[in-house]
Amino acid sequence: MKSKLFAPVDMTVGDPVMQIIKFTIPMLLGNVAQQLYNTVDSIIVGRFVGDNALAAVGSAGPILNLMLVLFMGISVGASIMVSQFFGARQRESLSRSIGACVVLTGAASLIIMIVGPIVTMPLLRLLGTPESIIGWCRNYLIIICLGIAGGGYYNILSGVLRGLGDSMSALIYLLVATGINIVLDYVFVAYLGLGVAGVALATVIAQFVSAFLSLRRLTQMKEYFDMKKEYLIPDSDYISQLIRLGIPSGITQAIFSMSMIVVQSLTNTFGEQFIAANVIVMRIDGFVVLPALSFGAAMTTYAGQNIGAGRMDRVVEGARKGTITAMIISAVVTGIILLFGKPIMGLFTTTQELIDLSYRMMQIIAFGYIIIEITQCLCGIMRGAGDTVRPMWISIATSVAIRVPLAYILVGMTKTPELPQGNCAMMYVSMLISWSLGAVITLVVYRMGKWKAKANLVTGNS
Repeated sequence: MKSKLFAPVDMTVGDPVMQIIKFTIPMLLGNVAQQLYNTVDSIIVGRFVGDNALAAVGSAGPILNLMLVLFMGISVGASIMVSQFFGARQRESLSRSIGACVVLTGAASLIIMIVGPIVTMPLLRLLGTPESIIGWCRNYLIIICLGIAGGGYYNILSGVLRGLGDSMSALIYLLVATGINIVLDYVFVAYLGLGVAGVALATVIAQFVSAFLSLRRLTQMKEYFDMKKEYLIPDSDYISQLIRLGIPSGITQAIFSMSMIVVQSLTNTFGEQFIAANVIVMRIDGFVVLPALSFGAAMTTYAGQNIGAGRMDRVVEGARKGTITAMIISAVVTGIILLFGKPIMGLFTTTQELIDLSYRMMQIIAFGYIIIEITQCLCGIMRGAGDTVRPMWISIATSVAIRVPLAYILVGMTKTPELPQGNCAMMYVSMLISWSLGAVITLVVYRMGKWKAKANLVTGNS
């Protein structure tokens, strides 16, 4: 029973929708657990330190995401390579690609540990971070950067496990780490009084635990690949393939993060209360968007394995049925959040005005959570085929070319003597519009079918 539960899922056989769902459920639960990292951080500091501390943790987010782009690029490249080599049953190539992931993650961790603490304060100043929270932001970011290897290795190694079809192990390890994070958050903040620095320290420790468990699991999967020292020696061919596949996603995330920094600077003009409200909405947003992210990642593995096995017919069928299923699930989750939104937001703060403001913002973007399933699922299919460039341009168009200027334009158009900074709700209106246009663009690009030409470039099949 245990071996069956943790066995890799072969998505090249069986009903496509059932295989996608079977693979997605552990990943979705894992994503929920991972989102708890930031959410518990916010709840603890909001309750035990105050609304300004809550704003500080949220303000650090865009900068932290910018620093993580290296890992995100490696993770996408790893998922594509591993899933295709696994689907094609190429043991040697699979082993070398996993070794390349381990080496690149170590290099990325070292770079962030050195560069991160140096650029933190200049970036916070550039954002116009209020003086009342800038010190807390700085401390939080520096601790996370110095301990970045734990989070980096967990994200990459869990991505490798998912590429092999084993999303259950990644879930179990993340649940363990989340439990550790919650306990340490409470101890460090409520009992030891370490404040924002305490939640950062708790996160780092928990992530190292999850990384260790993921590495141990990979060393046990000897029936699928070899984890030997010689595979940890950099192989230029596999390193270059990994970088080639990961660079578009890395660039996308870098541009997205920089655009969020620009948007954050606009957010900061509305003051500490709106910053705190934005943190609450984004923490809840992190949960509501999980079906889209989970199905999107599952689609990447599904497409990769089936393309590796030469089953393009299953790829197309799974893309259609999987996207419809994802939209239905997202609609249910969105409805629950709207129904119980205010009590949930009350977990973060006891300030009623802040709760009401957060709920109004969430109502604006609610419909968008159903729409983005189209973008995430179909872009996941394209990435699984080895086409990471088209999803990159879609993301850039949606998050940068549309969202950023639209936010500034709409806010500027609503400036009045009563609202000298403009209407803060326009920040969320711009988000809803960009998500909707992104879904339309994605559907058009997918139906054009040019992504299919990228299939099998990793495995070399024709």
